Amino acid sequence: MYHLTLLCMIAAPSALAFPFVANLPGVNNEMLEARRAHYNENQKRQTSCPINPNHPGAHKYVAPYLYTGANHGLPGSGIGCFDVPIPGDPNHYFEAPGPLDIRGPCPGLNTAANYHFISHDGIMTFAELLDAQQNIFNVGYDLAVTLAALGVGLTGDIVTEKMSIGCDATSRTSALGGLQGVLGKEGGINDHNKFEQDTSLSRTDFFFHGDDHTFNASIWKEVTAVTSGFNNLFNRDAMAKIMSERYKDSAATNPNFYFGPKSVILYGAASFLYELIPSLGNQGIPTREVVNSFFGAKPDGSGGFTFVPERIPDSWDIRPTPFTNADVAAEVVALYSQFPVPLGGNVGINNFNAMGSFGTAIQNGKLSLNPKDVKCLLYQIATENVPDSLSTVLELPLNVLNFMTGKLNPVFAGSGCPLKLT
Repeated sequence: MYHLTLLCMIAAPSALAFPFVANLPGVNNEMLEARRAHYNENQKRQTSCPINPNHPGAHKYVAPYLYTGANHGLPGSGIGCFDVPIPGDPNHYFEAPGPLDIRGPCPGLNTAANYHFISHDGIMTFAELLDAQQNIFNVGYDLAVTLAALGVGLTGDIVTEKMSIGCDATSRTSALGGLQGVLGKEGGINDHNKFEQDTSLSRTDFFFHGDDHTFNASIWKEVTAVTSGFNNLFNRDAMAKIMSERYKDSAATNPNFYFGPKSVILYGAASFLYELIPSLGNQGIPTREVVNSFFGAKPDGSGGFTFVPERIPDSWDIRPTPFTNADVAAEVVALYSQFPVPLGGNVGINNFNAMGSFGTAIQNGKLSLNPKDVKCLLYQIATENVPDSLSTVLELPLNVLNFMTGKLNPVFAGSGCPLKLT
């Protein structure tokens, strides 16, 4: 049984464990402390998380509407090419979120909640997330487990296996109720640099106003404009360019900008726009219309956008085959290699410091172009102490480490990645 009294997350100076911070020109304790103070102030400014007394849980799968067959956190068939939602399914239908329902920075999770594939109130379980990823998008079981473990392990509760898809809902996710869990407060997906990162495709960096979860129409207008040079499609080349532009914008304007090991997730998420979101996934066409629908971006008729709840387009089909850890690692390399950028962060405007090395996947501040290294990095960022910023390190308590390895070791067995013993 997990011991609930273990250490909370330790915000230790990263210079101690990650010497890429120490003794670099322009880096000093005063500036790092200012970064931390600004972060703490933004945390205080977060709006309170709504409390919905009705927690319905994910709606059940009933025959013949079984999708890939993923249920109760078990693997599905991986066989796609069918409409989602399946016509006639009485349990998975669109319902806009109410004022007490939690939504956050991930369009895919918001969509899943809007269709009851996970709980409509935005408090979901590990098993619900596994089922939803497979049944909506045909995410491979190994990748579904990886993303769910990162989400629950870093932002939720390892005892209840619950997490919030948006704001801090510790009172409902933690086994301790209103008290803090193993990692302290369970901040949900909104919690900056745990799962959510800078350079979002549709959200503001946390540094600005502490709001990293509200749809930003100005950013989305800039992102969409890039596709004009790619036949108005969110294809791989367009996404590589978009990622480069978002990086440059954050690096130039955000004095607390950080792009560390977990930023590999951002490249993976960028690939979802052409691998998962089109009808038929990688066999379909990543048009503006279908991507807008999943992001809740409604054209306003004058070149801008307004936000509406995220929806699955009509007559939309799930991709034919599963999208696996190996697949996403290959896409991360394909995107990053077009516009390689240094990993690290700012200490003030125009004062970028590269992070150095982290395992085999990051050397001299650059990401490896070997997909196997990137795949293993997905495992590393879930099971090792990882720099959360230039001034903090996320040190995993033993119970969290055991949770991560217990979930991930079975799906990474045979991957060639060095696995930690449980």
